[in-house]
Amino acid sequence: MRQIQRALLSVSNKDGLVPLAQALADQGVEILSTGGTARALSEAGIAVTPVSEVTGFPEIMDGRVKTLHPRIHGGLLGRRDQDDAVMSEHGIPAIDLLVVNLYPFEATVAQPGCTDAQAIENIDIGGPAMIRAAAKNHAFVTVAVDPGDYQVLISELTANKGALSAKTRRRLATKAYAHTSVYDAAIWNYLQQDQADADLPQELPIGLRRDSVLRYGENPHQQAGLYRLPQAAPGSLISAQQHQGKPLSFNNLADADAALECVKALAGTACVIVKHANPCGVGLGQTLREAYDKAYATDPTSAFGGIIAVNEPLNGELATEIVARQFLEVIVAPSFEAAALAAFAKKPNIRVLATGPLSLTPAGWRLQQIEGGILVQDKDTAPVDSDALRVVTQRQPSPGEMEDALLAWQIARFVKSNAIVYCHDGATLGVGAGQMSRVVSTRIAAMKAADAGLQVKGAAMASDAFFPFRDGLDTAAEYGIGVVIQPGGSMRDQEVIDAANEHGMAMIFTGTRHFRH
Repeated sequence: MRQIQRALLSVSNKDGLVPLAQALADQGVEILSTGGTARALSEAGIAVTPVSEVTGFPEIMDGRVKTLHPRIHGGLLGRRDQDDAVMSEHGIPAIDLLVVNLYPFEATVAQPGCTDAQAIENIDIGGPAMIRAAAKNHAFVTVAVDPGDYQVLISELTANKGALSAKTRRRLATKAYAHTSVYDAAIWNYLQQDQADADLPQELPIGLRRDSVLRYGENPHQQAGLYRLPQAAPGSLISAQQHQGKPLSFNNLADADAALECVKALAGTACVIVKHANPCGVGLGQTLREAYDKAYATDPTSAFGGIIAVNEPLNGELATEIVARQFLEVIVAPSFEAAALAAFAKKPNIRVLATGPLSLTPAGWRLQQIEGGILVQDKDTAPVDSDALRVVTQRQPSPGEMEDALLAWQIARFVKSNAIVYCHDGATLGVGAGQMSRVVSTRIAAMKAADAGLQVKGAAMASDAFFPFRDGLDTAAEYGIGVVIQPGGSMRDQEVIDAANEHGMAMIFTGTRHFRH
């Protein structure tokens, strides 16, 4: 246990400040402070010593420099078992407790119209420097960065007559370094936003802040949590408002994100139904009801217990139909009419998520963990390049076939490889996902269509990668597929093109692959 005799309090977030300071004062602790924190304590009737009296130097540069002084950092870094003499020689008072939280940089840059100058002025310098100093010297100094820890400090100080344990100091030091790491990552993210086309960075800070603890992970024996990145965009799942339903599970979140990502990429009124991270049905329509009917018709069996995402506000009529027609886990929309919320309330276990206005997923990095490292790549947001599209067969696709093919190609980007998607008239007819063989995915997509009573004759087929052999085309021809869209680039492209010509198919090369693992 180490007795707290002197504390420095300097906080941007004043929540819980006065009760903590009062508990310190009750233990006879001398309190040092700065600026607004000192004023708040004085107004609460708590005695406080301004930091400027300790340093003998005023706050300058509009508060940019106030704690960056040897008498402050010496008080935080001084080792009580070997630096006492030098501290005494230079009049450095030992600081036993540091309570700091930082300028609200993330909140500032999230405000509409935030200027670069405002962002820069909200980069805290003295705070992180003090936090790191105190955390380094946690053998002697306690550092607190989270108002959520104040009550624990008060309880321990009271129980131990003004002393704190080594275990508490270590735990809070660990938390302090995580805090400054996330803060620095947020600043890095802001500064590099206009460098989106730059090469992969040599160092990539990832600032993760826990948003929630989940019941478990993919399976009940796995721990799991949801962590927020500093660049979390509005209109995303993590910023959505949950109107009702049980807490979202790990699998719910993964599937809902896949559904939302897909529906964002579609032009026009759209509905996407996802099961196990793959679209099992996608529909476009003049109305959301038409889009939902098309999506549901693709695979009613897989839609059971699925996730629905739409890209327009959802009305009461459609909500009533969805509740009557199928069991679902989650529904995601930009917003819900009051009548829709009332309809879903009859099934209180459905998670109802309103994202706010949707926008295309911003450019950035997609991260995937492997053992001992993280894979980093650009997000696959490449739009269809109409200039790169190339019809390679004798038969040209009709305008309707081209429209079907482009929709299938858009959807294939969100289906696990090897991906095959059949589309016609603004809807998926069958989806083959996650197979080791592309020709097997071709058969599965047709099987799913047949199971749903859908006719694929004349439909478009999209493949996320090239066909390595002609067997995929021969199989598609058995089902009557009329047009194929694929990247091209195989050593056997000519063999595949010949197969398409033999079967009277039109085939389009995109020049772009869309693997999704």
